[in-house]
Amino acid sequence: MHYSKLVFIGLLSTGMSFHVFAQESENVATTNAEEGAASLSESDTPENKARFQKLKELKDDLKNVKASDFKVNANAAQPDEVKDPLQPLNRQFYAFNDALDRTIVRPIAVQYTKKTPEQVRGSYRLFRKNLGEPWNAVNQLIQGRPSRAAKTFGRFTINTLTTLGLADPARRLGLPTEEENFGVTLGYYGVPSGPFLMLPFFGPSTVRDGFGLVVDSQARPQKYVMDDQKGLYWSTNMLQAIDTRAQVLDIEQILQGDKYAVIRDLYLQRKSFQIAEKKGNSTEQIQFIDDDLDDADDSNTQN
Repeated sequence: MHYSKLVFIGLLSTGMSFHVFAQESENVATTNAEEGAASLSESDTPENKARFQKLKELKDDLKNVKASDFKVNANAAQPDEVKDPLQPLNRQFYAFNDALDRTIVRPIAVQYTKKTPEQVRGSYRLFRKNLGEPWNAVNQLIQGRPSRAAKTFGRFTINTLTTLGLADPARRLGLPTEEENFGVTLGYYGVPSGPFLMLPFFGPSTVRDGFGLVVDSQARPQKYVMDDQKGLYWSTNMLQAIDTRAQVLDIEQILQGDKYAVIRDLYLQRKSFQIAEKKGNSTEQIQFIDDDLDDADDSNTQN
């Protein structure tokens, strides 16, 4: 499991280094292109030619990325060249994630839903969410919303003392959940999102949210509760990933056409709404797919 941790940290560091990579891409791509050319001289196969051509195209695309591109506050309505200047690289990571999903993650998620009762899955989901309530409250305090933080602490106390977090009686008492993360908190204070990123394994993000992901991973209480049980800690992370994937099995067919672009724009739209809502700027309630899923899960668990 120690090797798994090193891989996790390495991948996360890779994702967070995209903005540095963009500035150095010309030199790196040039070096790689030269190495590719040397390889072609030894083995001039169609596969190598295609790989070399893709490398040249990626180099040409990344040469146009400027430091100013990372100051953008990305949203779904912007042109692709503004919100997604790293699109060629992002699409490669999307293809990797998609292949991993089709061959490993989705089949496991299908078996998970078939062999694990909905009541069990719903209770586990609520338990996991309850563990995140203290960090939600901390973010709300940082955002200068103490009354909302008090409600969150109240939710955590009620649900923990009554059901160990396996159900959500606090919702019936008028204390609905409001999930937070550090990326949203930065956005609340006007920190630009930077361009869209597709992180390997982790999926859609932005430069700001990628940094927030690092902070979140160190701040969640379960990391310290399970400090001496690394195997259990990483097993629960894997189970969380499978459970999250299982929630969208029934609605994945709605992703038609360019799935990468749909996922990217849905992600940016939701993030913009979350931040606007916390600032009190939203003028209408927007329902998202996973919101509906969460409400359904909570309802099924409580019944």
